[in-house]
Amino acid sequence: MDPAVRGSRALAGALLDPEFVEVGASGRRWTYEEMLAALPGMAGGAEHGPRYRPSDLTGAVLAPGLVHLTYETVIEGLRARRSSLWRRRPGCSALRLYYHQATPVPGERDRP
Repeated sequence: MDPAVRGSRALAGALLDPEFVEVGASGRRWTYEEMLAALPGMAGGAEHGPRYRPSDLTGAVLAPGLVHLTYETVIEGLRARRSSLWRRRPGCSALRLYYHQATPVPGERDRP
């Protein structure tokens, strides 16, 4: 979520698994290459612009080398619930983001 990482193909690429897939809050499906190309221009990518504020981060180890994270973010008043899978590939020491999904949280006026 750091703008310096979002704006750097090398830094962002080091965090994403080569088989990365995201289903964004818009419903769009993103691949590794699509995400790396778009990330610098997305919300939260400008050094002096709005930033994502994460909260309620929880994690669970699902299997050796596979971690499931859930959390919420807010940026410019828009909230989303997020779920991601981080995996360690054979021969690698670091976990990398394999799958991510964001679901918008309705505003107060939209709640029943």
